[in-house]
Amino acid sequence: MSTSSNTSDGILRCAQSLIVSGGYNGFSYADIAKVIGIRNASIHHHFPSKAILVRTLVTQYREEMQAGIANLEHSVSDPLEQLRAYAKFWEVCIADASSSFCVCALLASEMPILPDEIALEVRAHFRVLSTWLTSVFARGAAQGSLQLTEPPGVEAEIFMAAVHGAMLSARAYGDAHMFGAIINPLLARLVRQG
Repeated sequence: MSTSSNTSDGILRCAQSLIVSGGYNGFSYADIAKVIGIRNASIHHHFPSKAILVRTLVTQYREEMQAGIANLEHSVSDPLEQLRAYAKFWEVCIADASSSFCVCALLASEMPILPDEIALEVRAHFRVLSTWLTSVFARGAAQGSLQLTEPPGVEAEIFMAAVHGAMLSARAYGDAHMFGAIINPLLARLVRQG
């Protein structure tokens, strides 16, 4: 991997960390430069504007999510177990505090102030996640492993909102266990009873 690519990746990782800790307007190129030890001009060389940097970050984040979903689909066939694995991924992240929040969920909370090109990428992330979750709920209902009270698409949106809301609650309370306390009962209610 080239030095330029390493620098670009470092800038993206740093930007993600800064967004998770302070939001879109909570960081500047000077903050990134200080953290990773490069000049502002070097950041501008890789990402001419903050909007380009964050759009690139969100696009890469969505691609990583899609790869994770593909891996999950390949390794876990049961829809309920897929939902559990998805929730567990976030539970571990929150407990670890290394990437304790979905960067797109945070950016979605700032939608009114985001540049259009970033808002489009954030919406695309949510659409991809919603489409996958809808397919999981539909398969679970068809196979009889999930008990739905709403159509699969609505259940997907409820689940997605619950996961993101549980992230917020864990952060607000300063208690990583809050995530599981919210999500585990939701998962238990989805299990079809004999």
